[in-house]
Amino acid sequence: MAMSAKQPMVVGIDESEHSIYALEWTLDHFFSPFASNPPFQLFIVHAKPSAASAVGLAGPGAADVLPYVDADLRKIAARVVEKAKELCLTKSVNDAVVEVVEGDARNVLCDAVEKHHASILVVGSHGYGAIKSFAGDLT
Repeated sequence: MAMSAKQPMVVGIDESEHSIYALEWTLDHFFSPFASNPPFQLFIVHAKPSAASAVGLAGPGAADVLPYVDADLRKIAARVVEKAKELCLTKSVNDAVVEVVEGDARNVLCDAVEKHHASILVVGSHGYGAIKSFAGDLT
């Protein structure tokens, strides 16, 4: 098992510029300098929300909307995956594993870290400072 010698690293991505920047920064600092032999195995994870959680409503007509919302969420996921793969190719990182997992991003990323036994988790900031991020956790 050749991959076991490398430390797993999980990068959580979505469609935000901050997320793509975090991936690019990670590739520039942890992968590109090592050419074809980086010290990490890269797992790029996109958490796709379920249609029901994205809509957040129940009642008459909600079931009619869900297939359209799900189709849009799948298109977004496909764009995110394509952008991640494209960025990896431009940085000469060919062995990254890209995963799309349905669920809340917090849970999906924690599960990915556990599943891959990752030593590092990288996420973008969405532009929130430390105060905003911390305050959001209190609510």
